[in-house]
Amino acid sequence: MKCIGLFAIFICFASCQNQNQEINITASDYHAAVDKVTEVMVHDIFSPPVASRIYNYANIAAYEVICQEENEYNSLQSQLHGLNSIPKAGDGKQINYAMASLVAYLEIGKNLIFSEDKINVYQDSLYASWQTKNKTVFQDSKAYGNQVAEHIKSWYSSDNYAQTRTMPKFSVNTEDPSRWQPTPPDYMDGIEPHWSKIRPSIIDSSAQFKPARYPDFSLEKESAFYKELLETYEVGETIKKEGEESEKLEIAQFWDCNPYVSTHKGHLMFATKKITPGAHWIGICKIACEKTNADFSKTVFAYTKTSIAIADAFISCWDEKYRSNLIRPETLINQHIDENWEPVLQTPPFPEYTSGHSVVSGAASTVLTSIFGDNFEFNDDTELRYGLPIRSFNSFNQAADEAAISRLYGGIHYRAAIDLGLDQGRSLGSFVVKKLQMKKSN
Repeated sequence: MKCIGLFAIFICFASCQNQNQEINITASDYHAAVDKVTEVMVHDIFSPPVASRIYNYANIAAYEVICQEENEYNSLQSQLHGLNSIPKAGDGKQINYAMASLVAYLEIGKNLIFSEDKINVYQDSLYASWQTKNKTVFQDSKAYGNQVAEHIKSWYSSDNYAQTRTMPKFSVNTEDPSRWQPTPPDYMDGIEPHWSKIRPSIIDSSAQFKPARYPDFSLEKESAFYKELLETYEVGETIKKEGEESEKLEIAQFWDCNPYVSTHKGHLMFATKKITPGAHWIGICKIACEKTNADFSKTVFAYTKTSIAIADAFISCWDEKYRSNLIRPETLINQHIDENWEPVLQTPPFPEYTSGHSVVSGAASTVLTSIFGDNFEFNDDTELRYGLPIRSFNSFNQAADEAAISRLYGGIHYRAAIDLGLDQGRSLGSFVVKKLQMKKSN
């Protein structure tokens, strides 16, 4: 009996020791959480603007938690439209702020996607591990992370997203030959026609970075507009002749970032699901963080600053898309040049001007340059999971230039939408860099 008693004491002592382990949350843990939310977004098929909203709020929630401990970073309260004071942790609480930051990220991510069960499984696995190591720290950290998440939920509930869900579908103008028409193969309705009504995070309004006007619509052979139309057609024809050896084809496919590509074979239809343009740049942010061995706090900071720029870039771009309401090259080429012509990439279902990937790439590359510096060489393996090879770049700006021109190679944009879209995005990105005061050393 005495031996049994000693054994019980030993087990109790060992259990108490286990319950007081230090829990080390690393930048790798945050990258894994971001990857998990991206994986679920791909599964759920979110449009590019909606996906940008998810990244934005989830990263802001995580960032606001680390600001409560880190002296290097400023809270975004009062810097972002409508965001007021972040809740403080209660006295006497044993909070691991990195853990609480991850809790907040996953809680927001779970709230904004459809397949909550997939996040729940991932979340529960983390929670079980943390609780085993130190129950008190886990409970206090989880409670605080959830408290901040609830505050962010209350904030984003007033960004007009819910209201836009009930607004009417986009009305197609069939009388004006310059106006956007649904495109093959599915002839889908215009996606997110009211996205300009979403409250931006940092820019003053959706129209603040209204781009310069594209060449006036004209089908006269000598007009600037027709020359751009012909360029899109001829580039596409050249790529098709070059076949699989074409680097332009590789570039177009690498930056496609269409979350839903449908393929029709006879009576069969199947879809390929991929990441969005914003998700690709979130992936580049991860690459930069890992290459520089950024710690947990800097990683969250980098994701958050990039996400804010991407989300506002989509609001800015969509404001112009549904204002100019310009017809896609595919439609005009089929009507006036070659009725059987198909673009290299599937034309996405919304108006042409400006190019979303150009605007977002311009904004994201500008912000990433402000964090990691110019001439930052990196190997972009973001598309490996989709069977596409790694591409290497000497800078974020070079990557943005390639992302933009990929839309011409893909046959889904005219030159003006690409060049002026890049200008629009870089102007917006510069505004974000100048106005956001996220680091106390700024």
